Amino acid sequence: MNIEIRGNLSSHEPMSRHCSWRTGGPAERYFEPADLDDLIEYLRNVGENERITWIGLGSNVLIRDGGVNGTVISTTKTLNKFRWLTSNTLYVECGTPCAKVAKEAVRMNVAGGAFLAGIPGSIGGALAMNAGAFGSEIWMLVDNVQLIGRDGTANEEPSANFETSYRHVDLEPDRWFLSAVLRFEKNTEQFGDKEIRTLLTRRNETQPTGKASCGSVFKNPPNDFAGRLIENAGLKGTRRGGCCVSDKHANFIVNDKSATAADIEALILDVQQKVSEQFNIKLEPEVRIIGHVPASVSERD
Repeated sequence: MNIEIRGNLSSHEPMSRHCSWRTGGPAERYFEPADLDDLIEYLRNVGENERITWIGLGSNVLIRDGGVNGTVISTTKTLNKFRWLTSNTLYVECGTPCAKVAKEAVRMNVAGGAFLAGIPGSIGGALAMNAGAFGSEIWMLVDNVQLIGRDGTANEEPSANFETSYRHVDLEPDRWFLSAVLRFEKNTEQFGDKEIRTLLTRRNETQPTGKASCGSVFKNPPNDFAGRLIENAGLKGTRRGGCCVSDKHANFIVNDKSATAADIEALILDVQQKVSEQFNIKLEPEVRIIGHVPASVSERD
């Protein structure tokens, strides 16, 4: 691949190094752009048949053991800048951790951003799935976004151009979020830092933080909670190979014994089947499952 770039481009990069589940096969190519111009150069010249996958902190993705064809673009090392445009509007790039934005909102004494401390991913991933925590969602804050297309063309659009719902954003294929302008409320009560500590304490008490997991595995069905259904189905502690349903929160799957991606995906399917059998509800995964199974496994199956 003869493209003049300034960032880091490697082959057969183990994706277990870049995902919070700490498992998964290699990326055929793994690209860390030096900056936005470098990213644009790569997209313009990589070829229209190259499969492109974006990854931030790897907290909401399961990469199968066979790995990912094409290029995985990592945003967290370079596309991670932010700056205040006004006293309550923040420009933030896609690779910035959501938790960092929450802390910055506290520093500037603006309200409405504390919930971002409960989202383990980056801004780009949060925008793509309308991530949320503690009853709030990121698109409640979005004023406008910048996107980039498959051909390297970037453009800005207002938030009104996007239809969003619970854990969903209506986004055309081969378009990705580069940045957003978030609009916060002015905080007159000055309780932001305390609010973050309270929310994180609650999270630590109810979720297996510090463990190898992806956060919530399933979306909550209408008027119910996936964790409640999984727990009531008696599935807490259920194991497949090196992973298990968390005893602390049933909507988390923890890689506690060197699980393969196949172990985790099989456990996801087990949970879906048993919840469906008992409650006639099909749980929909919140986590993205990408890549392919190894050829030897496919042939055996």
